[in-house]
Amino acid sequence: MRIPFNASQGASLGVEVELEVVDTGTRELVSAATDILDEIGGGGEHPKAKHELFECTIEIITGVCATVAEARADLQSTLDEVRQAAAKRNYAVLCSGTHPFSSWHAQEISPNPRYERLVAEMGWMARRLLIFGVHFHVGVRSAEKSIAIANALSFYIPHFLALSASSPYWNGRDTGLASCRSKVFEGLPTAGLPEPIESWDDFESFMETLVSAEAISTIREVWWDIRPHPDFGTVELRMCDGLPTLGEVSALAALAQSLVASFDARIDAGGKLPVPREWIVRQNKWRAARHGLDAELIVDDQGRRRHVVDAVRDLIEDLAPTAERLGCRDELASLERTLKLGSSAARQRRVMAEGGSLVDVVDSLVREMATDEL
Repeated sequence: MRIPFNASQGASLGVEVELEVVDTGTRELVSAATDILDEIGGGGEHPKAKHELFECTIEIITGVCATVAEARADLQSTLDEVRQAAAKRNYAVLCSGTHPFSSWHAQEISPNPRYERLVAEMGWMARRLLIFGVHFHVGVRSAEKSIAIANALSFYIPHFLALSASSPYWNGRDTGLASCRSKVFEGLPTAGLPEPIESWDDFESFMETLVSAEAISTIREVWWDIRPHPDFGTVELRMCDGLPTLGEVSALAALAQSLVASFDARIDAGGKLPVPREWIVRQNKWRAARHGLDAELIVDDQGRRRHVVDAVRDLIEDLAPTAERLGCRDELASLERTLKLGSSAARQRRVMAEGGSLVDVVDSLVREMATDEL
């Protein structure tokens, strides 16, 4: 199976953000995507806002951007359109890994044959996917580079998950996790940690096997935390929970773009990228999902550990020259704000600890998105 890779010229950036639409009275999720999308699309398809699995979700996307600032401005423009159309209907929008209390079984499926097929095939596993994420696409210049970079990036899945963790609640209960979204998503057979791939030929062969076995119908149904995206010529990072503010989206976009660009430069300099041990990545992803920014990550085969906050601070320092070259040094440095104030999961729990309710948690998420303040 030949899979053409539409190589990018450099570390371009694309971002996808899954928004939740809520009723301002009840704060419950509301099935309003078709109505809102029809309005902002002028009766046709909006170029940068679209359906997702459930009618309570609108995904906003950027075009191909050169910088994080350009991507943020692109997202802001579409977000403003969605927010204004929602407000006319007494709805609001927010972004988090899960809604704190709305139930998956009450949600309507979006009118799309692709989603109907998914639910028919996966049943309950698809019906309960009331989860929301942020995805980053970073351009790479060859198919082989996309494999090497994706393998090296897998070491940082826990770092991105800890920083973005925003789903402590599920159906009105505290799960004890910082990111229950990541565990819900792993219920799908082709989601979660990526399979070990050695080369582009290996990737093509594996995709052909999955299609032949009818495990998937297209490679779009491989929902790994990190995957090459042949059509876009990118490596796609899919491990992040929904992020409540565009400031947080920008910070993690800067981390993604800087990491990919630094790996690309290392390959050009003749270096070989590291491939982390699978068991270490698996253990560390669990620790990030469970503890968020309080996690201690395993760093070697001897089981030595390091606090994820210290690891992220070292990353910010190490990647600063690359981020400077890419024009996103300030956005990368703004990760320090999350390290100091806590991930969204911690902030949501803080609302409850101070005597609030889950309705107050929803209000705090709406406020954060509207003001871009934590």
